[in-house]
Amino acid sequence: MTAQGGARVVLVAAVALIDADGRVLLARRPEGKSMAGLWEFPGGKVEAHETPEAALMRELHEELGIDTWASCLAPLTFASHAYDDFHLLMPLFACRKWAGVPTPREGQKLAWVAPRSLRDYPMPPADLPLIPILRDWL
Repeated sequence: MTAQGGARVVLVAAVALIDADGRVLLARRPEGKSMAGLWEFPGGKVEAHETPEAALMRELHEELGIDTWASCLAPLTFASHAYDDFHLLMPLFACRKWAGVPTPREGQKLAWVAPRSLRDYPMPPADLPLIPILRDWL
């Protein structure tokens, strides 16, 4: 799929994991990855054979060692952002129920963040418009 101007469109699913205290889990991109050091909502690329929900369930298991179910992923909003070499389309889901304790499995750092403090964490440009929507929703 390509966007206007010929840039390829990349579909990435992300999730706002929300704990019992109303905090949101952020993951810091490790060194060696693009946008290293920036904080983001957990998730990842949607493969050709996957739905966004299936991609999130896979990514949460691989990256954080937790399991959730499609019925626990509530669509919240999405981001559409043009980077230099691709266009990102990113649905953001909210999730309050999962099994296990989120544990960094890919060298990332994790932080549970109060919604009012999300702006204190440097994030990729595509994630920034999601913050006020998430804060208003919580």
